[in-house]
Amino acid sequence: MSTLRFQALKDASRRKPSKFVESGRKSDLFASNVFNDKSMRQFLTPDAYQGVKDAMQHGTKIDRKLADYIAMGMKEWSLSKGVTHYTHWFQPLTGSTAEKHDAFFETSPDGSDPVEKFGGGQLVQQEPDASSFPNGGIRNTFEARGYTAWDPTSPAFIFGTTLCIPTVFISYTGEALDYKTPLLKALNAVDEAATEVCKYFDKNVKKVTATLGWEQEYFLIDISLANSRPDLMLTGRTLLGHTSAKGQQLDDHYFGSIPSRALNYMRELEEECMLLGIPVKTRHNEVAPNQFELAPIFEETNLAVDHNSLLMDVMSKVAERHDFKVLFHEKPFKGVNGSGKHNNWSLATDTGVNLLSPGKTPMSNLQYLSFFINTIKAVHDYEELIRACIATASNDHRLGANEAPPAIISVFIGEQLTKVLAELEGVSKGKLSPEEKTDLKLNVVGKLPDVMLDNTDRNRTSPFAFTGNKFEFRAVGSTANCANAMTTLNSIVAKQLKDFKNEVDTLIDLKGLKKDEAIFNVLREYIKSTKNILFEGDGYSEAWEKEAEKRGLSNHKSTPAALKAKISKKAFDLFESVKVMNHIEVESRYEIELEEYTKRIQIEGRVLGDIARNHIIPTAIRYQNTLIENVRGLKEIFGKDFEKIAKEQIVLIKEISAHIEGINSNVEAMIEMRKKANALTDAQLMAEMYCDKVKPYFEIIRSHCDKLELLVDDEVWPMTKYRELLFTR
Repeated sequence: MSTLRFQALKDASRRKPSKFVESGRKSDLFASNVFNDKSMRQFLTPDAYQGVKDAMQHGTKIDRKLADYIAMGMKEWSLSKGVTHYTHWFQPLTGSTAEKHDAFFETSPDGSDPVEKFGGGQLVQQEPDASSFPNGGIRNTFEARGYTAWDPTSPAFIFGTTLCIPTVFISYTGEALDYKTPLLKALNAVDEAATEVCKYFDKNVKKVTATLGWEQEYFLIDISLANSRPDLMLTGRTLLGHTSAKGQQLDDHYFGSIPSRALNYMRELEEECMLLGIPVKTRHNEVAPNQFELAPIFEETNLAVDHNSLLMDVMSKVAERHDFKVLFHEKPFKGVNGSGKHNNWSLATDTGVNLLSPGKTPMSNLQYLSFFINTIKAVHDYEELIRACIATASNDHRLGANEAPPAIISVFIGEQLTKVLAELEGVSKGKLSPEEKTDLKLNVVGKLPDVMLDNTDRNRTSPFAFTGNKFEFRAVGSTANCANAMTTLNSIVAKQLKDFKNEVDTLIDLKGLKKDEAIFNVLREYIKSTKNILFEGDGYSEAWEKEAEKRGLSNHKSTPAALKAKISKKAFDLFESVKVMNHIEVESRYEIELEEYTKRIQIEGRVLGDIARNHIIPTAIRYQNTLIENVRGLKEIFGKDFEKIAKEQIVLIKEISAHIEGINSNVEAMIEMRKKANALTDAQLMAEMYCDKVKPYFEIIRSHCDKLELLVDDEVWPMTKYRELLFTR
């Protein structure tokens, strides 16, 4: 009997829901551990408070003296809550968060007079060392210095007994080494560009904020069962395992009653989120067994990104207390739904208007149409870059299957809005007659408030869909840092809005058109030129692949193919034109993502080879020996007739031998191919070889292993099976 597997099953079957008692109303708990406006008013001097607010709202620089007062207030607030350490909390290009804890506690040079210290210098800037973080060739190992710098737009928070200060992370020479720095620049770019366009419609608009609401999907697996699977622990997904007879076919898990253990986990997680100011609101069962989703209220994008990164840390830590392992991998189990992180994006003005929500007047609807159509134009012009920003080794498994969108980027807007765009396209070019103006304002633009939310969200295979008052970027993977997608999306929209403003102003200044006429003329041309990106049908069909190719849309099914768009002249020009990243920063991210892809496939290959040879083959041989002994016994008893009596056993012995040979020969071939790939010096070629030559062996080896799972006695099979991983609760 396989000791580890059956001990894990025994442990899991005995689990009871962990007891959890909620501390009180969520509204009372919310942001208790956040140095927010309420805490700042209480612990900061008026000047220090105003300094932080000016930095948050206007980007005003905080001088060092004021920083000392802010640090003093932050320290006193933290100490009042039992905090002992502080850290600059940042998001390097590893895909996870990073932190180095320092104690407030200090002594004088002679060791006497212990005191808690925290000054403006420690708040504003730190040098955490950068030698072991990905840099994509920005600097050499001996030039390891990297700096974290306080981001006052995202409030400090307490987790455990540590004060966490959100920061950017940059190199000694100023290049970004993190996700946050380019995101902040992209948000500033879209703010400036969108504000200028808003002034066509409302001169009172001074600021436009990009908002984000993410939806985090994940699996919960009992920790003992997860620990019994080396592939899950080392790669985040199952590299082998035959599909369960029952999976998600009956749709009986989706929106079903939440299992008790999972529910208690969610309740504690939500309380931790409340304390940290993460406004989680929705929880439910997802489609696959043991799959769930959590979603918050929309927030300003930078804060939302920080909250999602923090949430993923908190989820894992809370899971330990409930004997769970959280799986964020986009495709941890073959044959059932993977996990995504839908990014719901919109733009809001400081006057309280959602720019992607239809209004009640023709003027407000013209504003809405301007931002709606410009977003479609941005995605149309940069569809390859949009695909590249969600490209990872793990997301490649998810795209194009089980309700996940395909690798072809398209925009879904629904039947009603398609009709509106068609009517706008029919507007005559140049100056409008009084009758045309009336028809447009009353019969086309004026009717937009009738567009209902549920008329725009009908296609689950769309990578980028309009859902009534926002765009939903569905292709983002569940492990992703939202900043990657949001930096790209806000950058392309900022660039497009700048171009739109220039074109409209040109028609007004040089052609003498009225403002509305100029806007209509530009929008009309955009509608004509972006038809190729609009698609309402089945994104999984072969017909769509052929149609997309005719339309000139890319279909990069692998990360190495998709990432090339990041180092195109078009991408370099884009990011430099909106001042988000320079040439070096863009290229470094491409290098880092290529290298990460290669390393992940390399690790998976090694793990698969190890499991196949050291777990599966020995088990198969032991069971085969049992069959051989059985055949020998039958021969002794029945003599010449044994071959007829032992026919099935002999067939089984031969099948097992064939699969053992299949595993061994293909593992050897995979290793040889890895050696050839590792000998390459070009990162793109190495990634492509791992993708095209190494990775195909995974499915061949897996197929042989999975066939053996069906042949070998269940009592001796070493790997915890799908039916156990997905249905043990």
